[in-house]
Amino acid sequence: MDDIFNSLLRLTSYISDRFIQFIEDLVLRDAIRCIENFGVTPTISSSVCCSNGYTISTSWKPPQCGIGICENNRASYNTRELLVDTRSLIVHASHITAIVPSICYKGLTLPLYGIQYAWNLGMASFRYSFLCIRCAHDQVHRLLSRVRKTLRGSYDDIGWLQHAPGMPPVQDGTSRFLDLLADIRNGEHALPNSFVYLLIPVYLTWWISFTFQYFLFLFRLIKASVEHNALVLKQYIEEIYWGSGKPVMLLGHSKGGIDAAAALSLYWSNLKNKVAGLALVQSPYGGTPVASDMLREGQIGDKETRRIMELLICKVIKGDIRALEDLTYEKRKEFIAKHELSLDIPLISFHSEARIAPGVLATMTQIAHAELPWLPLPKSDHSDTCLVSGRQVPVMIPISAAMAVCALHLQLRYGEKSDGLVTCRDAQVPGSVVVRPNMKLDHAWMVYSSKKKNPTEPDAREMCEALLTLLVELRNMKNGLEQPL
Repeated sequence: MDDIFNSLLRLTSYISDRFIQFIEDLVLRDAIRCIENFGVTPTISSSVCCSNGYTISTSWKPPQCGIGICENNRASYNTRELLVDTRSLIVHASHITAIVPSICYKGLTLPLYGIQYAWNLGMASFRYSFLCIRCAHDQVHRLLSRVRKTLRGSYDDIGWLQHAPGMPPVQDGTSRFLDLLADIRNGEHALPNSFVYLLIPVYLTWWISFTFQYFLFLFRLIKASVEHNALVLKQYIEEIYWGSGKPVMLLGHSKGGIDAAAALSLYWSNLKNKVAGLALVQSPYGGTPVASDMLREGQIGDKETRRIMELLICKVIKGDIRALEDLTYEKRKEFIAKHELSLDIPLISFHSEARIAPGVLATMTQIAHAELPWLPLPKSDHSDTCLVSGRQVPVMIPISAAMAVCALHLQLRYGEKSDGLVTCRDAQVPGSVVVRPNMKLDHAWMVYSSKKKNPTEPDAREMCEALLTLLVELRNMKNGLEQPL
């Protein structure tokens, strides 16, 4: 029983010695680190009393390297274990005053570490909350910006050509145009045979026949971009000039006028002796709010609207979305700033207003005839028994109604008069002679043909002839052959 008790006592003594050694290692390491900060190298002495009655005194000087401290310390204690009796070992530490400041410092700084940790945790939570609030604020700001841009629309862009610095003024030629139109309706045709007259329509060919010899058609330019159409038109004009030997008078409707003006701006050095004049009929020279409102970036539903327009233009019409992009205010401002239209040739700008009366909304317009070869239809006479196959059926769509709705929208939203697609102020080319007749003509009046024509109103053929006649007179005025308007 005594042996068991002695064994437990020795084991307990050994464990306590190892624990004390571990504590001393920690204290010595902290003391050395603290003293190194003050630049002092101490000598620590200790005495060991054994059970035999003798005392062992040791002195220890820490090395300069932090790694050697622990190794030397462990080696000294291992040696000490071999020299003394572990059963009755009692360690008395002396000269421990250099260690006390470090222990006190650690004891004082421990609460500070807790406070610092709590502060960092609180600041992290605050920063995260602030970041969430800032993200929410940015999202709300972007949403409000998109709403404002959507509601503002093209209000600041309509008529920008009139306020742009350095733009030449326009001249009114409406009265002279009306006089020429009246003469043409009375059978007086004054167009000379010394020019080639080239029409540049939009979607469909204008079925117009004049009484003079040289007249050409150019169509399907709406499907491509302005720069691409300008190159095609430039090549076409050169072919006409070299084939006929006569200068060309250009008359472009809607985007056709934009393409013609771009051809003169980009290739004026090649066309200045081949083109005699240009008339732009309802052309959005400054841009159109319809295209800008549909393709403006940063507004509500901009990506969805663009995808819809790409589907309609690229898949249905088989065209290029850049044909519509080039008519926005942003693209027109960029193009006009880079490429100036020459004023060495006469220029005419024609614009009109669409009828927005309620009766127009129920108007169906005939745009073409469809051949139905396999559908039996009655003859045009009063016989109900005779049926034939292969009759022409008129194709009717509400173009006038659509133009009236667009014109009413632009007038209510922006307070601007338009033909349904182009505002009157955006159709005026700087430095041109402006023709603005007091007629209710929408943007499609030159494209479609009506089956029932009003004899009291001029048709598209007479209007085009009057514009070209006025263009010839302006050219003669520039050359000094006629008096000014």
